[in-house]
Amino acid sequence: MLGQTGMEEKKFKFEIVAESTKTRARAGVMQTAHGPVETPVFMPVGTLGSVKSVTPEELVACGAQIILGNTYHLYLRPGREVISRFHGLHRFMNWRGPILTDSGGFQVFSLAKLARVTAEGVAFQSHIDGSSHLLSPEKAVEIQGWLDADIMMCLDQCTAYPASFEAARHAADMTAEWARRSKDAWNSAGNGHQALFGIVQGGMHPELRRTSAERLAELDFSGYALGGLSVGEPLDLMLDTAAAALPLLPEGKPKYVMGVGRPEDLIDLVCLGADMFDCVLPTRNARNGQLFTARGVLTITNAGYRQDPDPPDKACTCYTCRNYSLAYLRHLFLSRELLAYRLNTIHNVHYFIHFVRRIREAILKDEFESFKKRFYENREI
Repeated sequence: MLGQTGMEEKKFKFEIVAESTKTRARAGVMQTAHGPVETPVFMPVGTLGSVKSVTPEELVACGAQIILGNTYHLYLRPGREVISRFHGLHRFMNWRGPILTDSGGFQVFSLAKLARVTAEGVAFQSHIDGSSHLLSPEKAVEIQGWLDADIMMCLDQCTAYPASFEAARHAADMTAEWARRSKDAWNSAGNGHQALFGIVQGGMHPELRRTSAERLAELDFSGYALGGLSVGEPLDLMLDTAAAALPLLPEGKPKYVMGVGRPEDLIDLVCLGADMFDCVLPTRNARNGQLFTARGVLTITNAGYRQDPDPPDKACTCYTCRNYSLAYLRHLFLSRELLAYRLNTIHNVHYFIHFVRRIREAILKDEFESFKKRFYENREI
């Protein structure tokens, strides 16, 4: 756990080190209390304090710089009493790098029983034991404080797709008010080593996104995120919404697109100026037998892999591809062996992290456009 001595030197900082000359793509470095993070970056999702089926050591081997935890889940279980004994989530889960925690707002709306939004916050019943709770903007900041998150997120109100203009406007207004209260709580706590990001809402309505972005920019957060995307809307609408909102966010701050994760989405969003991404896609699809490769997604149950001695991706340097064949991975998966989930997840996480790392390298060389072209050409082979 960090002490107070020298905390000024641990304050969050972001620096842009290179920009594409033909697109909005950029490369940067975030300085956090638990180390630097090079952007663009893909962040594996560790909702319950664990990226499913893999260890922190394996995440490091995959190249992970920063991972996610979830405020809602960790607040309910194991709770403050347990995690505080470890002085935060880092020691509790044995992860020494930076951690971003989301506010828990999305999980309240998707998992909690009888969730009710008021001006005060979200009143809900736990999906675990039915106990009653109130998640306010101040409470979300407090929880993320004792989790010792390097980057914490403001509580926001999510909207489903489709959402009417009026419903999206109400959610964006509530999100803006909660963002103000979150910033006040963050200032009062005095945790200068913990960054606070605001979240832009507004559904798929460009004018609402614009207003939301402008209101959040006035509060001068450490960084900014686009929420409410990849919630069932068509791909072109998602990209149009991001294209309208991302340029409105302060250029000197990191820009985070939440919950969006197909490789195609990542490269298109980097082109629009996004710096940070997270998604459960690599781990969830791994557990369902789908592996990401340079030529697209392969399904391990395909009969053609029954005797295949090749790895999933000959160009991949992950532990799985260096040591195991498609035939063996198919056998494990069809046999429902637990090792299948671990090896598949190692591969997918490694693929996503190194895919975004290659994007960064292309930006640094000002070759992003040609990299993007080659990416799509390989998908067509």
